[in-house]
Amino acid sequence: MTKVSVCMITYNHANYIEKAIESILSQIGNFEIELVIANDNSPDNTDEIIKACIQNNNTKHKIKYIHNIKNIGMMPNFEQAINACDGDFLAICEGDDYWTSPNKIEEQVNFLSENKEFSICFHGVAIDNKGVIENDTITIKSNADTTIYDLAKSNYIHTCSVLYNNTNKIKLPKNFSKVKVGDYYLHMLFAKRGNIHYIDKVLAHYRVHDTSYWSSKQQSEREKIWIDFVGSIKNQFDSSVKKILNEQIYLMQKFKLNKWERILLKIKLYLS
Repeated sequence: MTKVSVCMITYNHANYIEKAIESILSQIGNFEIELVIANDNSPDNTDEIIKACIQNNNTKHKIKYIHNIKNIGMMPNFEQAINACDGDFLAICEGDDYWTSPNKIEEQVNFLSENKEFSICFHGVAIDNKGVIENDTITIKSNADTTIYDLAKSNYIHTCSVLYNNTNKIKLPKNFSKVKVGDYYLHMLFAKRGNIHYIDKVLAHYRVHDTSYWSSKQQSEREKIWIDFVGSIKNQFDSSVKKILNEQIYLMQKFKLNKWERILLKIKLYLS
């Protein structure tokens, strides 16, 4: 039977984790789900809630639980969770997000199984803003079919929406646990293997709350993190993709620079 691994990292998600887990265990279709939960030593009662969900699980799907005895940080935790996933397909759902359709995985698995030239399938999401469901204004809407060259311009894939073809299990680069943005890096690594397909349906909700890693940061801090991050991953890709990533860095900085500073930045990026 086809096996789908779902990678879920969690830290202080006691208010959200049960709904996240239930949304995954509720998936129906001709496949088995292995949910890999990596709890980075949450000081709240996330651990107790996860254990109760495991105890009460009466579905065909399985849960593999990793509970760190000390906090190792978001990206090392993400890396260990991915490495524990050995399914034919790999999905991501962080502990504060949740899926809204029991057919989400079935639809994505069917597409990737029938279209071998694609390595990624994702879909639309809505935003859960502290309990208020809103349209997604965070990401741009993509075309139905795209490639790594489109993705290198900007990230348009919500983490909780993605399914990767992981038949040939991903081997993460040595710098993976050191970067600040794991989902886009993973998207880009899988996009090296094939094309990207978008399903124009809302099948998951992305939560925005005060303690979430990304949405809790100021715009200026996000920009700095993103620029440093893109600069740290670009050498993992061929020259044509690297050129687009450099252009992404340039476009984020150019409005703050005068003419000569822009020229110097272009030269620096070209030489890097």
